[in-house]
Amino acid sequence: MNLVRAELERLAVRRFVQLMLALLVLAFAVTAVTTLVGSHRPSPTEVAEAQQAAAQERQALEATYQRCLAAVRGTLPPEEADSFPDDCTAFDSAQRDRLPVAADHLQGVFNFANQARPLLYFLILFLVLFGFLVGASYIGADLSTGGVVNLLIWRPRRIAVFGAKLGTLLGALTVVSVLASAAYLGAFWLVGQTAGMPGVTDGDFWPSLGLLWARGVVLVLFAATAGFAIATLGRRTAAALGAVTAYAVVWELGLRVVMEVVNIPRGEDWMLSTYLDAWLTGEARLADATTCQGVSGYCDGSYQLGWGLGLAVLLALTGGLTVAAFAAFRRRDLI
Repeated sequence: MNLVRAELERLAVRRFVQLMLALLVLAFAVTAVTTLVGSHRPSPTEVAEAQQAAAQERQALEATYQRCLAAVRGTLPPEEADSFPDDCTAFDSAQRDRLPVAADHLQGVFNFANQARPLLYFLILFLVLFGFLVGASYIGADLSTGGVVNLLIWRPRRIAVFGAKLGTLLGALTVVSVLASAAYLGAFWLVGQTAGMPGVTDGDFWPSLGLLWARGVVLVLFAATAGFAIATLGRRTAAALGAVTAYAVVWELGLRVVMEVVNIPRGEDWMLSTYLDAWLTGEARLADATTCQGVSGYCDGSYQLGWGLGLAVLLALTGGLTVAAFAAFRRRDLI
């Protein structure tokens, strides 16, 4: 317990951590204030016009669905029928997650229910970056400056010290994520109540938002662990930053272009970002253009990867890096 308390104190007094926390608060404050300034309470006239526009959009969706059914029945001209698939489920209003509503057509009005998920994605993205940088710098600075050696003189058990550092990091990030999420979403909920519209928040709104938040927190912990492990293997904070930059440039950008040029089937399956998307959103919806080559008429070419596969890939990657980091820390000469 004394070791964990000591590590928590060391983490809290680091200037880089304090700077990142200040930037976190600043980014959230700027976003909330900008939203508050750019929003207003809609007038009855605006609401009426938005309701009419939403009704017209719903009618257009229903008309498209009926045309698709007509194409399936063979009552449309062939040149028009070719643009519709054999299954019209995708155009069925009853199968959509949500129908157009008046709030979709209100300009300059913040709607909490509509914007909560995009705002939460922004929060998760910032916390992932925060966790990775803090995790990498936390161990990287100690390894490069000899702080770990001094700590091992006091507690000469490498695995216990390394585990305490990682555990303290993950525990602190969990607390920060919970507090930041509560303050962030609470601020925008107040904006929706006072200077916008709260929107429809009944049904499965809060459970689905809570599930997204939980997946985001897990992703933050994965990112922090990966940054911690890579910095341990490279003995520098810069090693983690360099590894991520190299991967993004060489693999996510460079290899993606090569795959598109040579038309490799399902090239997105080789990208880590695909599995990040699958885990965070619950299902990654992808497109494979090679499946439609030589196909006349309608061709979808889409496929899905579920959150289970995304979680398995992230666990395997993070677990492998963590095991390698523990092994390297246990055997390496730290001086």
